Amino acid sequence: MKHFLISLLVVTLFSCNKKAEENYKPSIDSIKTSVQKKEKKQQSLPKEVVLKKMNSELLQAIKMVDYNAFANHIHPEKGIRFSMYAFTNRNEDKHFSKSDFQKYFPTKTIFTWGSLDGTGEVYQATIKNYFRKWVFKKDFTHSKYSYNSFQGGGNSLNNLEEIYPKSDFTENYIPGSEQYSEMDWKSLRFVFEEFKGEYYLVAVINDEWTV
Repeated sequence: MKHFLISLLVVTLFSCNKKAEENYKPSIDSIKTSVQKKEKKQQSLPKEVVLKKMNSELLQAIKMVDYNAFANHIHPEKGIRFSMYAFTNRNEDKHFSKSDFQKYFPTKTIFTWGSLDGTGEVYQATIKNYFRKWVFKKDFTHSKYSYNSFQGGGNSLNNLEEIYPKSDFTENYIPGSEQYSEMDWKSLRFVFEEFKGEYYLVAVINDEWTV
């Protein structure tokens, strides 16, 4: 009888707790306060911190061949432009809307990305191969980071600040080696613009020594 009463008490307490959980509904005010706190926390972060984090996320996405993660950062209205060298050429550089990038990156469609320095030969490749052989020809997860300042520079005209005067950019720089008189340096730059309170990627620019 004693065991029966204990079992009955346990069942009763469990039922009451379950009923209380089912009847609990967070108030609209509590939900609104939670959302506001989250938004306030994001807005309180300095721009430099936000863009450095995005820079790291983009590098990891490219390294891991996670183009869905990369695409999430593309500007929803302006899309994204790829420049093979420091000089941004609006007429030749390849540009994608976000939807077109997502549509074509898993395919074997070949695009023209620009002209190779020195030979003038047209560079053609799928999106996957362009990222693998050009954008990430060096592992930029092991590079020197800078915000709104250039580390790498050669004899190629750098017009980033002219083409994107109101934008912010990050640079990932790999110094050259003594073997090649430090002329084999590489840089990868990401250009960002603000849209509806958040930052998005509008350009990917590679830079290296040119003849």
